Amino acid sequence: MLWKLESDEGYFRIYDSKKLIAGYFDPDYGDIFPKDNSEEIIESMLKNHDKVPGGIVMVPLVKFKLFDTDLDTSLTNVEEQVNRVNEHLQKWKSFMSKMKYDWHSVRISHTDQDMLTIAFQIKFSKPTPLENKALLEELFDTLENLQKSELL
Repeated sequence: MLWKLESDEGYFRIYDSKKLIAGYFDPDYGDIFPKDNSEEIIESMLKNHDKVPGGIVMVPLVKFKLFDTDLDTSLTNVEEQVNRVNEHLQKWKSFMSKMKYDWHSVRISHTDQDMLTIAFQIKFSKPTPLENKALLEELFDTLENLQKSELL
């Protein structure tokens, strides 16, 4: 698949080949001092294509299809959705184990209360410049594996 990155105030949006947002990448900028100048420092790091060791990838984890204010459904439908979610979570557990991602965090999506997102840390094979092409080269395998595992 063809992936694209777009910088946005210190993080990067990840787009798929259909130009839909697939997730986000938040680079590990290291310890930034002084904290009150962090925006300017990050802006300078981006402009200078400073190298980073990795960062955090955030993508959709699962959509429940249950938590809608207009929900009027049956027990059978709820059971089907819960089973579907459980199957999807098993794929995620397998993916995280296969890729050897130690740390992750699950949260409610900021754009959809019926969806959870997962964030996990990725370490690059080498310090990588804050430049779209170089970052994509390091993120490519993870994104492709997410796609092949039917998680994106």
